Amino acid sequence: MTDTATAPADPRDVLARYRQRREQAVTAPKGSLALVNTQWITGDPDAPAQPIWGIPGLWSPLPDGQSGLKVTATPEDDIVVDGQLVDGEAIVRGKDDAAPSEVVFSPTVTGFVIASDEGDYALRVWDSHSEVIQRFGSIDAFDFNPEWIINATFTPIEGGKAVGFEHLKDEGKTRDLVIPGEITFAKDGVDYSLAAFKAGRALQLVFSDSTSGVSTYSVGRFLFVAPNPDGTVTLDFNLAVLPPCAFSYNFNCPLPPAQNRFGVPIEAGEKNVLDKAGQLLH
Repeated sequence: MTDTATAPADPRDVLARYRQRREQAVTAPKGSLALVNTQWITGDPDAPAQPIWGIPGLWSPLPDGQSGLKVTATPEDDIVVDGQLVDGEAIVRGKDDAAPSEVVFSPTVTGFVIASDEGDYALRVWDSHSEVIQRFGSIDAFDFNPEWIINATFTPIEGGKAVGFEHLKDEGKTRDLVIPGEITFAKDGVDYSLAAFKAGRALQLVFSDSTSGVSTYSVGRFLFVAPNPDGTVTLDFNLAVLPPCAFSYNFNCPLPPAQNRFGVPIEAGEKNVLDKAGQLLH
């Protein structure tokens, strides 16, 4: 008699639950579909303040070395920063600050400030009832494909190695991201050496393949992995996800470096974002 309490889970059931959580995540109040604007506020802090599309108030950069933006508003604008209604001026601290600010514009619209590597700041605006959330139908994905569960080797690089990654909106400029090690494996007679940068406690692999722009999102896809203590790493491409820019044009996603561009189809993982009619959302 099989003990169902300890029987291994069917990987298809595990994948189905994972995909259900993904759809819940992208439609959350600060999920990818909720991002409606990312607007950079730069220039002379003493110049006239700037409007931001879709929200009230006027916004200014702060002097060099200070985190965040300054907002100027009246009580009628109904802007709340860190729990206080703005009447005059308020500082909205950036995500690079130890105590970043939270901005509320309405029961459904909120915001926070992000920083660039160059020290500029932008306001990100989130709408939990955005138009695309209302239109969203599903994330189209391949069926479970055991062929693309790969046992690879992770070789640490002492001190890491900087690799230049282009981003979708950076007009060809690259940003150096630290690669803590190499991921290598062989499949169908081809040797692969992949670059994955740190993303919290995991490694983020940005890749494309011959399905990109055909049956999957053109920019590429992401896969998050964690090396095992024995130096191996499992690349389960069934868990490959669409980047945030597939859900909102207001994200600026990294592009796959040359070594992460597969010349073969990886028919596993997420494919495209669909509306309620089953068509591409955008």
